[in-house]
Amino acid sequence: MDTTCTGTPLRTILLLLFQIWCFSFISMADVIYRPTDLFSVSCGSSTNFSTLDTRNWTTDIHFLSPTHLSVAAPSLTPSTIQGPYTHARLSHSPFTYSFPLTPGPKFIRLFFYSTSYQNFPRSQASFSVQAGPYTLLQHFNSSLNADADDDPSHPDILFREYCINLQDGENLNITFIPTTTDSYAFINGIEIVSMPPYLYYTDPGHSPEQPQYVATMTPYVVENKFALETMYRLKAGDHTIPSSEDTGMLRTWDTDSKYLDTQSEESIEFTGTTNLSFTKNIPNYTAPDQVFRSVRNMGRNASFNMRNNITWQLAVDSGFTYLLRLYFCELNPRIEEAGVLRFFIFIQDQLATDWADVFMWTNHWGVPVVREYVVIISESPKKVNLSLKMHPHPKSIIQDAQINAIEIFKISNYKGSLAGPNPDPPQTAVVSHQGSNKKNGATKKILAAVTGTVFGVLLLSFIVAFFFVKRKKNITVESTKEGTSPLRDGSPSLPTNLCRHFSISEIIAATNNFDELFIVGVGGFGNVYKGYIDDSTPVAIKRLKPGSQQGLDEFMNEIEMLSQLRHLHLVSLIGYCYESNEMILVYDFMDRGALRDHLYDTDNPLLSWKQRLQICIGAARGLHYLHTGANQMIIHRDVKSTNILLDEKWVAKVSDFGLSRIGPTSSSMTHVSTQVKGSVGYLDPEYYKRQRLTEKSDVYSYGVVLLEVLCGRQPLLRTVEKQQVSLVDWAKHRYQKGSLGEIVDPALKGQIAPHCLRKFGEVALSCLLEDGTQRPSMNDVVGVLEFVLQLQLQDSAHGDVVWESGVDYEGSTTDDMFSSHSNSSGLNCTSYRNKESDRLILDNVFSELKDPKGR
Repeated sequence: MDTTCTGTPLRTILLLLFQIWCFSFISMADVIYRPTDLFSVSCGSSTNFSTLDTRNWTTDIHFLSPTHLSVAAPSLTPSTIQGPYTHARLSHSPFTYSFPLTPGPKFIRLFFYSTSYQNFPRSQASFSVQAGPYTLLQHFNSSLNADADDDPSHPDILFREYCINLQDGENLNITFIPTTTDSYAFINGIEIVSMPPYLYYTDPGHSPEQPQYVATMTPYVVENKFALETMYRLKAGDHTIPSSEDTGMLRTWDTDSKYLDTQSEESIEFTGTTNLSFTKNIPNYTAPDQVFRSVRNMGRNASFNMRNNITWQLAVDSGFTYLLRLYFCELNPRIEEAGVLRFFIFIQDQLATDWADVFMWTNHWGVPVVREYVVIISESPKKVNLSLKMHPHPKSIIQDAQINAIEIFKISNYKGSLAGPNPDPPQTAVVSHQGSNKKNGATKKILAAVTGTVFGVLLLSFIVAFFFVKRKKNITVESTKEGTSPLRDGSPSLPTNLCRHFSISEIIAATNNFDELFIVGVGGFGNVYKGYIDDSTPVAIKRLKPGSQQGLDEFMNEIEMLSQLRHLHLVSLIGYCYESNEMILVYDFMDRGALRDHLYDTDNPLLSWKQRLQICIGAARGLHYLHTGANQMIIHRDVKSTNILLDEKWVAKVSDFGLSRIGPTSSSMTHVSTQVKGSVGYLDPEYYKRQRLTEKSDVYSYGVVLLEVLCGRQPLLRTVEKQQVSLVDWAKHRYQKGSLGEIVDPALKGQIAPHCLRKFGEVALSCLLEDGTQRPSMNDVVGVLEFVLQLQLQDSAHGDVVWESGVDYEGSTTDDMFSSHSNSSGLNCTSYRNKESDRLILDNVFSELKDPKGR
């Protein structure tokens, strides 16, 4: 009987039935998205099989390149985990898999079981993996990585997930390359799953909420030319969402609890009848419903929450850029309007947002929302912890913070690589056994050697400790004689001849035991109290949150900086207290508070234009002193309107030196390489992108303050149309249009002379140039502002026409305004408006100072 004709159609029918069964099996998980490409390949296996996680594994032989020299082998130690771990594909030479795929982004998942295979010892597995133009792994030592993995539920199992985008007509080639001739490459399983085009990549045609660099409003486009590696996919709570319960893409959502670095946290499951309302921006395939119904928060103890953060610590490779996707959904019936629950989000100790308000973002219950941020992790020899922290806003009605899920992706570098280093080998002793007859003798010798070594180490430690303690006592005595005071808890000594050391009892007496009625300011650092010392002297007492290493570093830094600085326009440090785990700074009291409190969002009378100019000049002089007047250049790093304080006579004083750094210490140094610090809305984008700090970063931040003073609004406003969100971008746009007057604070109507407005706008925008080397020095800024004040006083004395709302120069067109200004003063303002680089010519900006006869 001839079976040839019946065999082929029979195999086709069986294959179709198998695929129908496969998809029906997956549909049990309420699949929302059905991938166009779905390959689950068990490498080295000779049979197809299915697992309970809804995967249907096929053999790999049809995807291997014809010239491969690899072999299939079973694992010598069977794995207890279901999956493609019974066999592996192994080779001492490179081998390649080729997959015919449709265009678009794909998940690439690699499964490894680090064990020994026949003729392939576990310790010799070291190889690289390339997928198309991308390097996924380089010199990957599977045994070291498996030994470093601390997940006892999956011993020796390694899993890596990537996202890459394929163009039209491309096959995906995945190549495994042994590191040396003595090593080998292997793989147990490969999975390729299609994903929606713009799930993780930025849609160039419709991106209302692009990812943003942390601490800035600078957008970041996740282009599909990048490859991504999934570092973490975590949901709130203690229950994992398996791949079978994903929305069709076979993603696993792990629990966040093992990465939490705080103790008093809760997770809540909202299992009520409220339906989730997905949107065009957040479709229903974004994440399973259960992700948005599980919420992590801090708890209901408001006073405890205000003293603490909720923190996750997540190990990542250094030297890469990371995308963080934070998932939120408001299901709490207690929250009925915006402002009820508002909190800060910090990423890598940088402020991502000071206005996280889920209800404000969505205007309703049950509407999922995702916020994306990008952070650069500086190069370091080893892995580092990426921290995510949330803290209640002091103006929030409910003082709490919440989140539903976290995803973190590594973004490929300029070489197209995602490869990180191998972990260090474990520090364990290896004992060889050459026979049962020698075992007892060898053991005794080892015990004797170990005992002798331990005794010797202990004896040496006691001797070293004795001399160290004795030397420390001598140093303490010497330091005390020289006018220094050793801080408690092992802190280094600090000078008492320049600032005073307060006892905690003095501080308690000065603040009436930290009475809330004495609080005059609240921030992420803690509270500021008005107190009285020496019976009647008013002081500002800043009480930092206890137990924070970052807070301790900034506390020490501010004491060391301010104790050596004295200037009319710098806040004076009177002293400090470091007892009973308290970190407290005592300053001169500034009666008028912060500059911001007199510009907007306040019940205080708003400042006049003349007052604003005088305050700006004072603050600029303070910064100029920091940059040039001290023994070494000091870069403030946190210039903003809340850090410019005003005394009783409205004299401006720069404050808060916790983030300050010593600048370049020699003429050959152009910058200081340091981790990015600062405040959102004020951070120099050049410093953020290149992590190179110069005094021109302070100039940029000061330029933002100048715009605040002129426009009477915050640097960032999230409740306005997109074009106006960033004050810097909005001011540049209006200046280029010749209508800067349209965004001037309405409270200044009729106060600003036209030449004064123009010149002030020029110096502000020159401070905000993208290229830091093109920005003016603070000395130049002081000079120009003094000149602006002279213009204002002269025009006011002569009764000249002053600026009215919406008009920059009365009686002139925009072109006339710029041309007449250029002719009269030597300033060519059109250079800023028309040049592609959007930069002012500084020689023109300051020409009137260099040649006063210009006017």
